[in-house]
Amino acid sequence: MAKNELFQYSIMSALMDGVASHGIPIASMLAHGDHGLGTFKHMVGEMIVLDGVVYQMKSDGRVVHLDSTALASTITPFASVTRFQPTCTARATITGKEGLSNLLSRLMPTAKNHFLAIRIDGVFSTIYVRTAGGQLEPREKLPAVGNRQTVHTFDKARGTIIGFRTPQYMMGINVAGDHLHFISDDRERGGHILAFESEGDVDVGVSLMSNFHLELPTEDEEFNEAALVLDAKGIHAIEG
Repeated sequence: MAKNELFQYSIMSALMDGVASHGIPIASMLAHGDHGLGTFKHMVGEMIVLDGVVYQMKSDGRVVHLDSTALASTITPFASVTRFQPTCTARATITGKEGLSNLLSRLMPTAKNHFLAIRIDGVFSTIYVRTAGGQLEPREKLPAVGNRQTVHTFDKARGTIIGFRTPQYMMGINVAGDHLHFISDDRERGGHILAFESEGDVDVGVSLMSNFHLELPTEDEEFNEAALVLDAKGIHAIEG
């Protein structure tokens, strides 16, 4: 794929319905991008893809770096990646998700109805994240998994936030709004961001993506039998 084209495997509504037993090898996903996020089989932990390296952030606080063997044998039931090349950069102090949303709207004023890829590097005065522990049984729905999520607070953490802004009309296909994951520079802490503030200015890179490639599961009984009814309220609640 070319730079700044979005590849996505499966859809958010499927994850909400508990479709997480099957997927594609993460090595195959990496053929489409080096910057992204997602989850793992049975929703065990949070995924971040940073500079082509995949990390699994687990609910017990561990961060696992997937080596070449694990990349070939580990699957993802839901993920989004791109070959990130920022088309707009800035240094800014960011106060919370709302502050980031306002900054992105200023940097990309004509991108309301497009996907954006985001990367932020620097020191964060506080970051509040969650990590999912995974399904207790096949087809357990994401809201139930989320009820057992683990939350962590990191103070004065140096690291990287990456993610995507998805337009509102794509809710259910992905997570509308800004979906962000964090990993520290020492690669020992991270998770799905619920709230954050930067410690002074941080480096922000953004790219607009107008090409979107969606691959749906095939020969997957869970996906074929899922209702896939949009639950926008539920997605907002679980994704923060």
